[in-house]
Amino acid sequence: MLQAIKGYYEDGNIVLEEQPPVNKKTAVIVTFIEEQKTIRKKAGVTIGGFEGLINVPDDFNEPLEDLKEYM
Repeated sequence: MLQAIKGYYEDGNIVLEEQPPVNKKTAVIVTFIEEQKTIRKKAGVTIGGFEGLINVPDDFNEPLEDLKEYM
């Protein structure tokens, strides 16, 4: 059985955040994870994020020549 339980190492001791599901002596594998403080950008588009990159013509909302007969 493989079971992952989160915990931390402090002053020579490993402290688990929950009780392991075993009652007898069991082999374990301990992996030390170096914490990295990274700033993650939120996914998606921010309001005004494309400002200055896209130009919209002044007549953008005017009817198209091909569709004038339907207007």
